[in-house]
Amino acid sequence: MVSELQRFYDNMEYRPSDRVPNHELCAWPQALAQWQAESPEAHKINSWYWIVSEPYWGLDVREPIVINFGFLPPFPEEVLEETDDYRIFRDGLGRTRRELKRGMFQGMALSMDQYLDFPLKTPADWPDLRRRLEGGIPERLPADLDERVERWKTREHVLVLGENAVANGFYWRARDFMGTEALSLAWYDYPEMMHEIMEWYTEFIIETTRPVLERITPDYFLFNEDLSGKAGPLLSPKMYRTFIQPRRRRIIDFMKGMGVKYVALDSDGDPRKLLGLMMDEGVDALMPIERAAGVSPLELRRDFGKSLRLWGGVDKRVLTQGREQIDAHLRELIPLIEEGGFIPTVDHCVPPDVPWDNMRYYMTAKDALLRGDFAALGA
Repeated sequence: MVSELQRFYDNMEYRPSDRVPNHELCAWPQALAQWQAESPEAHKINSWYWIVSEPYWGLDVREPIVINFGFLPPFPEEVLEETDDYRIFRDGLGRTRRELKRGMFQGMALSMDQYLDFPLKTPADWPDLRRRLEGGIPERLPADLDERVERWKTREHVLVLGENAVANGFYWRARDFMGTEALSLAWYDYPEMMHEIMEWYTEFIIETTRPVLERITPDYFLFNEDLSGKAGPLLSPKMYRTFIQPRRRRIIDFMKGMGVKYVALDSDGDPRKLLGLMMDEGVDALMPIERAAGVSPLELRRDFGKSLRLWGGVDKRVLTQGREQIDAHLRELIPLIEEGGFIPTVDHCVPPDVPWDNMRYYMTAKDALLRGDFAALGA
């Protein structure tokens, strides 16, 4: 029998296997609430955080190595204003946010927060942030790391270096510090500070992961960047080459030198203008391939070849339609399933406008796709 770990490597290396790995990202908590109202069966779902696992759907396990990449100490959280409709608060990253209460479920709002203020405005603010971000200290690692390592040595599932959206990436970190608008100007207004932040992040990731990589070899590391919108990247190729590319290459060279097989990158929107640069750095996989931004996994394979593995690419909007539309959408992906190097998932978290019956049907139809039973999709 093929293990989940072997199945993952078979797919990434374009080798035949029993099926393609079954991965997904997550669903909005509001979607889970809606499904549970529609069907008692939905109560069997354990979690919305499917990027790790979900037994109900039979998802393959991707266990994260838990590392604290955050502020130590974090900023004190504080509620600044609250009404029946909204809450204004300062979070642990020092950002001031306005959160709407309507539709809130399990701590997640129905819409993105409005970000009102950020802790980094000028170079004078950087030292206070920097003191909270010392890399390579024992407090960032699990106290029982050695015991976990012994278990991981005999694992049969994928092991990921860090949790999703925790290590983040160069753009993501800087945006958390100062916001998208201020960051867009800082490349020009404060280039020395931006070089210092990019250099800090490089050394921080290397030194914080080094003690783990000296003990165990995970299967992949994921940069979370979200550096693109529907119209393309939020920084120019020139700015990317100047500030980010040489530093990401250093991190990837270090990780692969320590045995990490693959490095993936997560960005919403359309990052294609930067993809060649990312591949030159050593990026092996891209996710989630957002269809609403006009990005197609078939076109990515055509344009970038097999060196770029593809994760995602299932249009969440199609899941609101009927079974025939879902089947037709999945049939489009058959060439990539046959070729390999592709793991289909919904192109972000499943939203609450997807009915339970549609979600159940999608997962059943996708299972047939993963097993190569294309006739079940009308092919």
